[in-house]
Amino acid sequence: MGGVMAIVYVDDKNFEQEVSNFQKPKMVVFYAEWCPHCHRMVPVVEEVAKRYEGKVKVCVVNVSHAPKAAAKYAVRGVPTMLFFKDAKHSSQLVGEEPIKVIEEKIKGII
Repeated sequence: MGGVMAIVYVDDKNFEQEVSNFQKPKMVVFYAEWCPHCHRMVPVVEEVAKRYEGKVKVCVVNVSHAPKAAAKYAVRGVPTMLFFKDAKHSSQLVGEEPIKVIEEKIKGII
């Protein structure tokens, strides 16, 4: 994933602090370096981070660096986007999705 300021990079060491213990609405994107679908989602995730900066915390998680977090949320494919409201997992999307679909999920958490 790219280097947008509004994106927080998360692994197993800081997952609880950045995701589970954080009250602000969140979108957590699990990805893998080898995944072509994940690479195509980079500009979409970056655009979401820009549009919702200050309203939604966008975290990206490389599954190779966060196997415990991936297992905890039963991530079976990448990209997987999890949406959290009030520090609770509320919904998810799996696979490439257009920004309109992602924004619908975001509207459900803010």
